[in-house]
Amino acid sequence: MTVRAGEAFETRRAVSDIESMLAAALPTQGAPVTEGDPTTGEWTGTRGEGFRITPLWESEDLTGVYEAEWNRAEEAAEANLALVVRELDHRWGPHRQVSMRVPLFRDQAGQPMPTLFQSLCDMDCYGDLTVWGPTAAEGRWIAVSVNQCDGDAPMIMTAVVSHLPIIELPD
Repeated sequence: MTVRAGEAFETRRAVSDIESMLAAALPTQGAPVTEGDPTTGEWTGTRGEGFRITPLWESEDLTGVYEAEWNRAEEAAEANLALVVRELDHRWGPHRQVSMRVPLFRDQAGQPMPTLFQSLCDMDCYGDLTVWGPTAAEGRWIAVSVNQCDGDAPMIMTAVVSHLPIIELPD
């Protein structure tokens, strides 16, 4: 699914990837573009006007994984996210939660929404966002989340960097 398949989770690498995203230029115009590895086609990121979305980590495939084993895989993914959140809280202070409930329902109903949220939905990134911002780094907003697109798919941790505020969408 992503170029991160098969990589062990490392908090230091995930935070370093986020710092690199913060330092990189963000697109100033254009429709969202999903990028993939030229050889495998695996997702490497999505960029759009004022934002980037990047996979930070991918769990093992969960095909045939059920009940207690699936719960352990989900708990491990959430624990990995908590490690990143703790480190980023030390850097930028307390985070906020932004629910993906409204974007999910808008996506299912075919209703319009901000491009960043539509891009997250297009990549099946429906996990609630843990958000900091605006940060001292050019006033950018940062978000991380863990999600799974369906019951057999791996868990995926993603990061978002945006010039625009990442705030809860109204119902």
